[in-house]
Amino acid sequence: MLRIENLCKTFHKGKTDEKKIFDNLNFSINNGEFVIILGGNGAGKSTLMNLISGSLIPDDGKIFLDDRDITNLPEYKRAKFIGRVFQDPLKGTSPNLTIEENLSLAMLRNKKRTLSFGINNENKEFFRKKLSELNLGLEDRLSAKMGLLSGGQRQAVTLLMATIVKPKILLLDEHTAALDPKSQDKILNLTKEIVSDDSMITIMITHNMSHIERFSSRVIKLENGKVEV
Repeated sequence: MLRIENLCKTFHKGKTDEKKIFDNLNFSINNGEFVIILGGNGAGKSTLMNLISGSLIPDDGKIFLDDRDITNLPEYKRAKFIGRVFQDPLKGTSPNLTIEENLSLAMLRNKKRTLSFGINNENKEFFRKKLSELNLGLEDRLSAKMGLLSGGQRQAVTLLMATIVKPKILLLDEHTAALDPKSQDKILNLTKEIVSDDSMITIMITHNMSHIERFSSRVIKLENGKVEV
């Protein structure tokens, strides 16, 4: 379970442009839930993702995962059990590295880092198998640079990278918003297949109301620094 307790976050505290984002925010998400986060501009949707992932630290309050306090755990340590896909297909991958190099780096997420990418024949076959499940023909392009892929192809690989080592939490930060309609539908279908695991917590930000019926087990709406009930 992911548990948020009395979370507070204010930007530019004490300055004229001070903005309070969260004021004693509380909610919990059970394992296996697919939760959609709604809220207007400035409601704190992406800030919440950043707080959960560890790229931001709250001013006050606690974040627990399976009763472990991760509030002050560095982002690189949370990356061992949190996968994230951003809105921008250029984020989350290295454009100058090949597909297999990016996937290999993703596989090292919960292992001791070395100077080697750890690419061997066994890994290559595993990558081909996982890529073939995307039905994009990428299994035959392991040596292609990530920067040469289309937005939809790149986002599909990014989604695979985020889940190739099964995370406890998957954060989807409007991960289809920058894609054309056909690519959006493809990535959403892939998302549904990948998150079918009954233990993974999935949290998705979206402005598309049709996604609620299609995906979510629950909706959390943020307003005025709290969960609207």
